[in-house]
Amino acid sequence: MSFVHLYIDPATGSMLFSVLLGVFITAGFFLRMLFIKLKTVLGGKSASTTDGHHKFLIYSDDKRYWNTFMPVLDEFEQREIDVGFWTSSEDDPVFSKEYKYVHPEFIGAGNKAFVKLNAARADVLLSTTPGLDVLQWKRSKGVGKYVHIFHAATSALTYRMFGLDFYDVVLTASDFQLEEMRMVEKKRKIAQKEAAVVGLTYFDVLAEKLKKAEKPQKTNKVILLAPSWGKSGFLYKFGDKLIDALIDTGYEIVFRPHPQSFTADKDILEKIRAKYDKCPNFSWNSDNDNFDILNKADLLISDFSGVVFDFTIIFGKPIMYTSVKDFDDSVYDSAWVKKELWKFKVLPTIGCEISEDNLDDLKNRIDATISSDKYDKGIKAARDYAWKNHGHAAEAIVNYISDLQQRISDTAEVK
Repeated sequence: MSFVHLYIDPATGSMLFSVLLGVFITAGFFLRMLFIKLKTVLGGKSASTTDGHHKFLIYSDDKRYWNTFMPVLDEFEQREIDVGFWTSSEDDPVFSKEYKYVHPEFIGAGNKAFVKLNAARADVLLSTTPGLDVLQWKRSKGVGKYVHIFHAATSALTYRMFGLDFYDVVLTASDFQLEEMRMVEKKRKIAQKEAAVVGLTYFDVLAEKLKKAEKPQKTNKVILLAPSWGKSGFLYKFGDKLIDALIDTGYEIVFRPHPQSFTADKDILEKIRAKYDKCPNFSWNSDNDNFDILNKADLLISDFSGVVFDFTIIFGKPIMYTSVKDFDDSVYDSAWVKKELWKFKVLPTIGCEISEDNLDDLKNRIDATISSDKYDKGIKAARDYAWKNHGHAAEAIVNYISDLQQRISDTAEVK
């Protein structure tokens, strides 16, 4: 018996994939149109017009961004403006809300979501997801303007390369993110995007929760260990040396890996889980909402993760951080800008550095950091610098994109 071996070169394979993707997009669009027409005939209510076109559409790639989008959706609801909300989390908290004007839809994850997004029809599409028109997520001809909002008070330059390049509008939490974005645009000689400083809805939510929260009840100090993902994070630099030293303090150690670590750092997380499975003062935390653990913790230990600023800016607590001198920025936009990032420069003003040389004295250093007021001034300065428009970000975002949608509508009428 003989077999015929077929070989498809990469270029042909890519072309075939594009053809198949186009077929799926067309089929999906046809089915969606049919569904909308059926709903219209049956009297159903939709966030879009009968041709599937939204005035406002929001996309969330994960339920962990609920605290970023919830205030925006609440603002739409309060103004009685219809908005579509597409999510890649089937258990997104939006589905437990009784909205009248917010219309949620689970669109799947990965390629399934991209097929839907690539055929989207909207005047304005708002998202926190970087990488538009870089890999699988392509611009849809049916979308007027793509708008990016930040979900953290971290650097705009630590997005993966080209993460913001193809958005039409970027709404930032503070001036420094806007300044960093302009640096990259200038360096790469691309046109300046429309942009504005609106604040950070996520911080607004945390700050409001903190006002109402009771003081956590505990009998021991709680140390939150929250590394970033990837090989520049301290999991790879320190291995389990840092965890061993923390466990030896006798304090309650809570390990909260970055969600991306469960994919990118799977092997090292499995080793940590196996080694410390029976350790009585070591536990894991993967709550969708990190408020409770941030409120409970006496100290945060991290590297360059954005959670550093959640902990210091909102809760006013100091941190300990591992060295970021060997941070590999080759895949980030920061590689284009030869300037020390604010997120690294500010670390010594809001906390104490940990190195392998001082792990033996870690308990005393933790106690000194928690009890000291030497970082209070730095924390206040970081809050004032990185977080603008306190408590009003959602209002500013909806105002901005409502004006943007009106401009799109006015231009269409002129044509």
